[in-house]
Amino acid sequence: MSAQARVIPFRPRPHRAKKIVSNGVLGMILFVFVEIMLFAGFISAFVIIKARAVGSVWPPPNQPRLPFAETAVNTTALIASGIVLLIAHTMFQRGNRDIRTLLAAATVLGGTFVALQGVEWLALIQEGLTITSSTYGALFYTIIGAHALHAVAAIAALGWAFARLVGDRLTKEAMSTVALFWYFVVLVWPFLYFQVYL
Repeated sequence: MSAQARVIPFRPRPHRAKKIVSNGVLGMILFVFVEIMLFAGFISAFVIIKARAVGSVWPPPNQPRLPFAETAVNTTALIASGIVLLIAHTMFQRGNRDIRTLLAAATVLGGTFVALQGVEWLALIQEGLTITSSTYGALFYTIIGAHALHAVAAIAALGWAFARLVGDRLTKEAMSTVALFWYFVVLVWPFLYFQVYL
């Protein structure tokens, strides 16, 4: 071995750039993008089948018309829920953790939307609109049912966020992730409402 000490060059650790978006939020953004494609496919299929309806009669004979005016109440509850959650989310991101009432209100309004949809479905089934009664019924229950499943899952996520908030364990990342899911549910609904119900 040589008399000179071996010199090891100094190599600084690479600087890690600050994340623009957290992993949870990025994952939800990707999920929402995929779900937008799903609903775009549903709406495309609906528009094509409606355009090719025999004799341009839509809905088909002996099938009830969808309750556009009555569903406006459900729509109002859902949009109000989204607005309330947006306010709560903004406050939380700015450091205000006193959003229990707002988060609870957003969850209850979302639950009201789902409950009123359930009542509407029961009335439509009694009028003869079922998933097997026609293509019209199959499309309606597939598209609106898929949205309802997303709404129920998002309401469960809101409930989870509320429980974490009460336990003082809700992080900004978790709040943003849940909020993104609910915003998707709220924002996709007007497109479904005007395409399917009119």
